[in-house]
Formats: sequence, C-alpha cells, structure tokens
Amino acid sequence: MIKAFIFDVDGTLADTERDGHRVAFNQAFKQAGLDWFWDENTYAELLAVTGGKERMKFYVEQHNKPEKDNPELEQMIRKLHAQKTVNYVALLNDNAIPLRSGVKRLLKEARAANIRLAIATTTTPQNVTALLENALGKESLDWFEVIGAGDIVPNKKPAADIYDYVLKEMDLSASHCVAFEDSLNGIKSSLGAKLSTVITYNGYTQDDDFSGALLVLDKYGDPEDPSEVLEKTIGQPYLTVESIIKLCHEVL
Repeated sequence: MIKAFIFDVDGTLADTERDGHRVAFNQAFKQAGLDWFWDENTYAELLAVTGGKERMKFYVEQHNKPEKDNPELEQMIRKLHAQKTVNYVALLNDNAIPLRSGVKRLLKEARAANIRLAIATTTTPQNVTALLENALGKESLDWFEVIGAGDIVPNKKPAADIYDYVLKEMDLSASHCVAFEDSLNGIKSSLGAKLSTVITYNGYTQDDDFSGALLVLDKYGDPEDPSEVLEKTIGQPYLTVESIIKLCHEVL
C-alpha cells in the first residue's frame, strides 16, 4: 500500500535551524550593517512563522525595528534573504550541518524497497540541493522524484499546498504515502493533505502538539545510535521501512 515517502527538510533531514539558518541570517544582517540579531530564544519564537522572508518581516514588525517604515522594506528583505542563502550554502559546503541520526540509512532502505522519494519543504531549492549534495553526494538529487520547495506554491506550511503539489506531481493518493516532519506547522500541513505522518522532534519542537501523528520519536536512530522512544513503541531501537509499513497497516 505504501508507495512513497515524502520528507520535510529543515529539522527533519538535518538540524539546520539553530546552527544553520539562524547563523546564516545573523551573518546576512551583519553584512548589511543592521543591528538585528536572532539569539536561540528569539529564533525559537520566529519559527512559528514559515518562510525566511516572512520571518524577517514578522521580526521587523513585532520588534518595532525602524526599518518597518522603510518603503523599500520588501526589496531589502529579498536582498537579505538572497545573501542569507549564500551564507547557508557556505555553511553546508563546510560540512557544518550533518544529517540527523538514521536519515541516510532510512533513505537507502526505502530505495532498496522501491519506495519512491520526494521532498516537501518551505526552504529554497538552493538550500535543498546544497544539503543533499554535501550530506549524500550529488547523485542523491536523483533519488527524489519530486522536490517541492520554496515559493512553488502560493501558501506555505501550515497550509497543505506543498504536499498537495507533490502528490499531484507523483500522481499518488495520500493513502499511498507517508510524510516525515518535525514541527507543528509541518504536521498541520501533512495532515491537511491527509497524509500519515512520522514525527522526529528536535530541541525547538519537542513541546509541540503532534496529535494525529502516526509515530512521534526523538530520532530515526541507527544500530549504534538507538532511539529510546522507538524501543517503547514498536519494540526495536531504530526506525525501519518495514516498521513504518507495519504501523500504517495497523492504523488503516
């Protein structure tokens, strides 16, 4: 019944938020001569807003920054976001952001089982490409049949648009797919598209409400790096393709 796995990127494939995107944003602000700075607590609050450009606009308004009255604010934010992307890719090229535990193994298992792969994310296509190429090699871009990213749909997560887009491109119904997410906005998006959803939370999202998830765990895990949550849930220390399919069958 399960024909495809659809993955979010930031926070799901890698812990990109705290030590990747946040750092790259701060670098862009400094490069532009702005006094903006996003510490970890500020960034945790801003993660409620999906999309980097949207996040900056929200920050300017909520923190009453003088730039909010700049008639060229939208243009300034676009330039900042472009520079932030350059900074983020540089961090990836320096191998500063590894994949989360179990991601590489699970992707290889899925490919061996002839399960189709896709991506559904709000981050830019350049960010996706840089992460995959640096963490898995350039050939990994061909592993994913569809890469739904950035502004390809009108509404970002928590809207279901990006998942609806990927399902349409793959010509699959939601009942034949599993989504992989890490956040409240992510699961709202995937459930909105009627997808069974596996959650791997992180330090920013561990207290989110994941009601409706197929499974919630701290990490996919590996033989040498087990997931404590999984041991209690399905009796094994790391997530496998077989265990995901079994869970889906039990629910359906």
